[in-house]
Amino acid sequence: MNEDDVRSRAFAMPLTSPAYPVGPYRFVNREFLIITYRTDPAKLRALVPEPLQLEGDPLVKFEFIRMPDSTGFGDYTESGQVIPVTFQGKKGAYSHCMFLDDHPPIAGGRELWGFPKKLAKPTLKAEIDTLVGTLDYGPVRVALGTMGYKHKALEPQPILDSLLGPNWLLKIMPHVDGTPRICELVEYRLKDVHLKGAWSGPAALTLQSHALAPLNELPVLEIVSGVHIIADLTLDLGTVVHDYLA
Repeated sequence: MNEDDVRSRAFAMPLTSPAYPVGPYRFVNREFLIITYRTDPAKLRALVPEPLQLEGDPLVKFEFIRMPDSTGFGDYTESGQVIPVTFQGKKGAYSHCMFLDDHPPIAGGRELWGFPKKLAKPTLKAEIDTLVGTLDYGPVRVALGTMGYKHKALEPQPILDSLLGPNWLLKIMPHVDGTPRICELVEYRLKDVHLKGAWSGPAALTLQSHALAPLNELPVLEIVSGVHIIADLTLDLGTVVHDYLA
């Protein structure tokens, strides 16, 4: 294999059998349970990297997401914490931590965009009259979210606006000597969103302390809302908006 062959094929690891295909990445029947809660403002400020800024109430969105049909990534589930922020006057969201049960989206998410993904076992399913999301790290249950199933249909436009807004990630890639080679703030968006339904209902969330899944460092002080969404969408590639090493 000559150098031109290496350059032409080098889009992901490993070279001869990449962990994921070239995008775009389309998700069909993607299902969200999003529980928004109020947390400790000082702890929230300590975890959001500049130049992102907090604005208004100290809120966190805890997400459980089922992805039964996703291009190249297959059938999987993920969960994590997303923080409402602003960047250069734009309102959006910062992904603080994510846990999922499938290797290709872990590898692709980290390498391409900088999603903060780790291996764990999340679930999301309807149990009789309740939508139930769980997250286990090894044998330990670190998150349990519940919501009344489809209690009230929501107006579609605010949900679409929230799905189409900007999102930011802190992408870190080390050099071979262990020092950071890439340390960037990345912006990405969803596109071609087909919203199939959105509902609200009473919601509850419990977080458990864990050394390697420290979700409870942003404690639940008050539940603000619970939202259930089903949509088809495409995960677009990203743009570097700030280089911490420049």
